[in-house]
Amino acid sequence: MIPLSDDQPIRTLPIATLLLISINAYVFIGWQLQVGVAQSVALAGFIPSEFTRGTSGAMTDMITSMFMHGGWLHLIGNMWFLWVFGRSVENACGFFRFLAFYLLSGAAATWAYAWFSPDTTIPLVGASGAISGVLGAYFLRNPRARILTLIPFGIFTRIITVPAWFFLLFWIGLQVFWQLVESSAQGHKTGGVAYLAHIGGFIAGMGLIFFFERPNPRSKSA
Repeated sequence: MIPLSDDQPIRTLPIATLLLISINAYVFIGWQLQVGVAQSVALAGFIPSEFTRGTSGAMTDMITSMFMHGGWLHLIGNMWFLWVFGRSVENACGFFRFLAFYLLSGAAATWAYAWFSPDTTIPLVGASGAISGVLGAYFLRNPRARILTLIPFGIFTRIITVPAWFFLLFWIGLQVFWQLVESSAQGHKTGGVAYLAHIGGFIAGMGLIFFFERPNPRSKSA
């Protein structure tokens, strides 16, 4: 399912969300494509085994990896989810609180990936861990919001409206399912998608939002 929009009113310009999208796009277009995606991932991607050993630079890579992507589809998909769901969460937190929330969610997601895959040498890159935190926060704040959703299924493709709780439970359920499939096949080491990071980020976002949401957020779902 692909989210197209939600029905939550946004009363202020989502500057932090736009800033994060801009930084991610700039890093990919302005740096990764210039040096080569594979080379950039090798240079600044997060490698769990190095983090476990306490290798110098591993903590820095934890941050830089959040703003890197493995390709155009990876970048566009992540940024679209950030745009659809990030605006409402930013509206609830405010500019600086949202940035802190986003970075901590991403760090928690990366830590979860490293905790369960301590010997993995496959670099982790992408904003999806941090964005998963945004989804977790949205799930708690706006469960009754309506999500306009594209169901791409060939000639049966449809656009429908579903409750946010259903969309996000379906999404996190898929992450858990595919992680279980991969774990049963190859232990905790994941392949092309770091489902553990998605799960860790989602859970972290559900907890962190209580600390970063403003006392009187400007919007709540009806």
